Amino acid sequence: IFGVNCIGGRLQRGQANEVVLDNSSGLDQAIPFKAAIATCTAAAPQQRGIAIQTMGGKDKAKDDKGKSKAGGKEKAKDDKDKSKTKVQSTINLEPPSGTRDFFPEEMRQQTWLFDKFKETARLFGFQQYDAPVLEYESLYTRKAGEEIVDQMYNFVDKEGAQVTLRPEMTPSLARMVLSLMRIETGEMAAQLPLKWFSIPQCWRFETTQRGRKREHYQWNMDIVGVTTIYAEAEMLAAIVAFFESVGITSKDVGLKVNSRKVLGAVLKNAGVPDDRFAETCVIIDKQDKIGAEAVVKDLVEKVDLPKAVAERIVAATAAKTLEEFAAVAGVSDSDDVKELQTLFKLAEDYGYGDWLIFDASVIRGLAYYTGVVFEGFDRAGTLRAICGGGRYDRLLTLYGSPKEVPCCGFGFGDCVIVELLKEKGVIPSFPARLDYVVAAWNADMMGKAMNVAHRLRSAGKTVDVYMEPGKKVAKAFNYGDRVGADKVAFVAPDEWEKGLVAIKDLRLGCDASADAKQKNVPVDDLANVDSYFGGKPAPKAKAAAGSTAAAKTAQGSGPPKEAAASSNGVAAGPSGNMEDFLKDYPYVSGFVPSAQDCDLYEKLRSSTGKPKTAAMAAGMTTWEPSHKLNVSLGGDGKTYSAVAVASA
Repeated sequence: IFGVNCIGGRLQRGQANEVVLDNSSGLDQAIPFKAAIATCTAAAPQQRGIAIQTMGGKDKAKDDKGKSKAGGKEKAKDDKDKSKTKVQSTINLEPPSGTRDFFPEEMRQQTWLFDKFKETARLFGFQQYDAPVLEYESLYTRKAGEEIVDQMYNFVDKEGAQVTLRPEMTPSLARMVLSLMRIETGEMAAQLPLKWFSIPQCWRFETTQRGRKREHYQWNMDIVGVTTIYAEAEMLAAIVAFFESVGITSKDVGLKVNSRKVLGAVLKNAGVPDDRFAETCVIIDKQDKIGAEAVVKDLVEKVDLPKAVAERIVAATAAKTLEEFAAVAGVSDSDDVKELQTLFKLAEDYGYGDWLIFDASVIRGLAYYTGVVFEGFDRAGTLRAICGGGRYDRLLTLYGSPKEVPCCGFGFGDCVIVELLKEKGVIPSFPARLDYVVAAWNADMMGKAMNVAHRLRSAGKTVDVYMEPGKKVAKAFNYGDRVGADKVAFVAPDEWEKGLVAIKDLRLGCDASADAKQKNVPVDDLANVDSYFGGKPAPKAKAAAGSTAAAKTAQGSGPPKEAAASSNGVAAGPSGNMEDFLKDYPYVSGFVPSAQDCDLYEKLRSSTGKPKTAAMAAGMTTWEPSHKLNVSLGGDGKTYSAVAVASA
């Protein structure tokens, strides 16, 4: 298929549409879009240049009941479209099947999601790592019948090495951890436990569906070197913390938990040899996909189990409680069962017990899991598994470790969580945001405009330079509004000769005055531009205590007022009110209160009066409920207002 033309851009992914196949015989046929794709891909090579013209939504030529008849207006429009010369791109404009493009808005969403991943990992004390997306194929070719082996994007490179795009990250982690080990002794050169996380891109050639692509990013968190169930408790807590940070509750998502150790007892009692345990687990894990009967058949044919034994194993995975599962296994009092019971108790104490449920059918499809396994699921049943993980104490021994290294971790795909957030209506919007657009009056002022942009960027502002000087002023402001800028800095000759730049706030409401919306800011003071719009000055520009003249000049407050003394000896304003005085005079750090200071003061005055940040509390020696406005800074025996303390 060389081209897929979308009329009016109305065709969206997932939308039910018909297409017209315009073939060499001149016969146009309206058929479902998927059928058209199948037809074209199956066609002979000389016919694959067929043009596909999509008709989305309102432009369908035929409805479901009467496909032989077309509506008047739509038919006329279709005939008109067909008379036009079809223009096809010389390249396929779609990315390869199962992959994605990330346009800026989608990239902002992805960045937000990754930031949530990273913040959760940081809160739990994890460090980030990464590894090459290209790995040796031998890292993944384990002998347990895993699907992942058949799903690799593998090839022989130009040096003859058998390599693959990584299908998962855990083997790369194992390789890196093993590189820190002294192979002769099995001792680690690094301090244990290792608490690492990553967000790698992974590749698997599998059937694409909602929430599953052939490439995806996966948030991984792993703990290396902890043998106790506390590692699993911490892993599950991190998953819950992430869900809660994005607005997902235990009513939306649950975490199914099981133990391969307990399952191992069931299989052992059923007569499954130890060397067939991993392979048996992989088969049982397919139960949701292929059904119980197919699992029984595979156990009989691939593991050589008697049919009665295979049926007993599958029946055991239907146990509703841990106690029932343990009873089937005949290990009710075993340490493995007690370990799983401890995990549920820890979850209750941790505060996420309502997220966990026992599910004997959760096995996880990777052969290297050895203990507790878990899987996140959508309680509404709409989406596939959201995340999964567990304990894998023996993985490093597969790669040459002389002893087992306890490991526990999970993987969390980006595709399915985005679908979940959309399904629950909790994903935020991600409009473009920018601090400033800088526009020049004409081409002669462009260099000055770039100088202004440089100064603003040096002050930490995000700045876009409007590249069309000399256009109407309204166009520059319109451009600033469209790109999401908060303010526009307009560099014009008259203001520049006075050392000023006109800056307009685009986000103030209609009821704001013109003076509030637009300010002329000195070019040399652009680092403090926020202070002209009610914000704080830049930290490096703060004047020394007592520098009243400079502070007054910067704020444009007019001549100083005469101070009066209050009854307690503290300077006060003409009305004798200390707060009025502090609004008119420099204090502590040498600046008058900003609009934000005053707002904060009013908020504190009407509530508890207690500081909300460490900066506000700094220097206070005492705080009592009665000190709602006046607090002691210590040393000079005086009291200062909450506004003064906040500024200090």
